[in-house]
Amino acid sequence: VQLQASGGGLVQAGGSLRLSCAASGITVSSYHMAWFRQAPGKERAFVASISNSIDNTYYEDSVKGRFTISRDNAKNTLYLQMSTLKPEDTAVYFCAVRPTSSIRFEYWGQGTLVTVSS
Repeated sequence: VQLQASGGGLVQAGGSLRLSCAASGITVSSYHMAWFRQAPGKERAFVASISNSIDNTYYEDSVKGRFTISRDNAKNTLYLQMSTLKPEDTAVYFCAVRPTSSIRFEYWGQGTLVTVSS
């Protein structure tokens, strides 16, 4: 399984970015997938997830209404659309996969850096 995250960059507060996570070795529609982030000096934290098959979505409270997680099954890619970005959203963002047989996210992408300037 390989997860290739991309789309990070430098953006001003209030701006938008879309992160992508291209998967190989798995079919994204069959797995529970998520985005996590790790800010400087902090532990990795949950951002958003999408369930397999029925696409239920879940968000960390601080990103509700600003971020949208989705996937394109034809492209086998997970996305995170981020809007109204704030400096506190600055972090390395990771995509992750949880097999349905597991309670843990077992596969991780390499991370993509998002920097929001004030």
